[in-house]
Amino acid sequence: MNVMKLRRKLLLSVASLLLLGNAFAQQQNEYSFSLQQAVDYAKQNNGTVKNAHLDEELNRRKVQEFTGLGYPQISAKGSGQYFFDVPTQYIPDFISPTINGVLFQQGLIDSLPTASGGTFPVQFGTKYNLSGSVDANQLLFDGQFFVGLQAQKAVLALTEKNTQRTETQIVSDVSKAYYNVLITNERMGLLNANLETLRKVQSDTRAMYDNGFVEKLDVDRITVTVNNLSIEQQNVEKLSQLTSMALKVQMGMDVNAKLNLTDSLRDDNFETLLNSSFDPQNRTEYQLLLAQKSLYNLQRKQNVMAYLPSLYAFGSYGYSAQSDSLNFFDKPQTVYVNGEPTKLKRWYPTALVGLNLQVPIFDGFQKQRRIQQARINMQKTQNDMDNLKNAINLEANSARINLTNSTSTLQSQKDNMALAQSVYNTSKIKYNEGVGSSLELTTAQQELKTSQTNYLSALYDAYIARIDYLKATGQLK
Repeated sequence: MNVMKLRRKLLLSVASLLLLGNAFAQQQNEYSFSLQQAVDYAKQNNGTVKNAHLDEELNRRKVQEFTGLGYPQISAKGSGQYFFDVPTQYIPDFISPTINGVLFQQGLIDSLPTASGGTFPVQFGTKYNLSGSVDANQLLFDGQFFVGLQAQKAVLALTEKNTQRTETQIVSDVSKAYYNVLITNERMGLLNANLETLRKVQSDTRAMYDNGFVEKLDVDRITVTVNNLSIEQQNVEKLSQLTSMALKVQMGMDVNAKLNLTDSLRDDNFETLLNSSFDPQNRTEYQLLLAQKSLYNLQRKQNVMAYLPSLYAFGSYGYSAQSDSLNFFDKPQTVYVNGEPTKLKRWYPTALVGLNLQVPIFDGFQKQRRIQQARINMQKTQNDMDNLKNAINLEANSARINLTNSTSTLQSQKDNMALAQSVYNTSKIKYNEGVGSSLELTTAQQELKTSQTNYLSALYDAYIARIDYLKATGQLK
């Protein structure tokens, strides 16, 4: 019995821990974001933005790699050789006459042989050779290197501008998706309110029909309206889920996470943007072309500097050893010279320093042709900048006109929605007092719903127009 109770308590404890774990996991995957917070989250988690930052970091590492060419280049090397047969060389025969002379003086031979002036083979070297050294090179002057370093930094600046352009596009996409969710949720709220009101009217009408005050046609007409509104409510609810998922995808968030939007819709802050000043050079696209032109100019300078000499310093220090046996690391042998003990060296040092000067003389006009290509690319980039400036001005003016029209349309739809609400309220009062028809009431309700939908559509268009205007004028951050 006690064992059963203990087992039950254990199972309850495990179940409680699992429930707490699930609740904690759900809490961890729940977010409440304003628009700015959603944008900041997207800048940190969107895959495209993250790759842009990685490209930026990659080019930063390339700059560091290129800078390393100006530092001392130090390397160590070693080699070992074993000669099965020691190399043989022929040298003049200066030994035979000496030996023959000694033999003649000792009476071992009768006469000196005639010198032939010939050669004889001699093996020089040992079977085992070991050597090791440390080599160093240092750049002293190379015009191409210093200009190339500037070019690498220009490429990094170009990558940073591209990251800014990517972030601007993400800000635009996230902002539009955020407002789309807000509009859909607002539409859902209006549908719920309308449906609740109509169901109340439906219930009252059915009661009036049961008491003989209205016809069944009135009940059927309102029922049809309620059913249509219920179907639209279900569709908008599914649309709300899709728009929320689309926003999460733009932000780089898990689509299964719960996201609550804390900002609300307002329609009173659109016209203030129209008085702001505008400079096409504020656009990231223009700054990208400007950086590209600077890069081509540095390429031209780099090829000009290629006409100058380059100077490098180098040095080497090492040791080598030779022996007929593998005794390189044995204790050195001691010999006596003039009665004094002397240790024979096994390893002998070698060291050198020097300068390497390279002077270009003729390369078949290759550098000149590369300089001409860089100048042509600079001219093309300048033409692209002029064309882009005109395109930006056109885009900005078009966005300004679109924002003005959207603001005007929004105000008209807002007034129309207020009028439709007034007509519906009057129709409802008349219907409740028995002086209005159900057709008049359902018609007024349909017009109210249409005006509400039109207002929300105009409000969304105004938000989109504002985002496009900020982007076109280089103010979207």
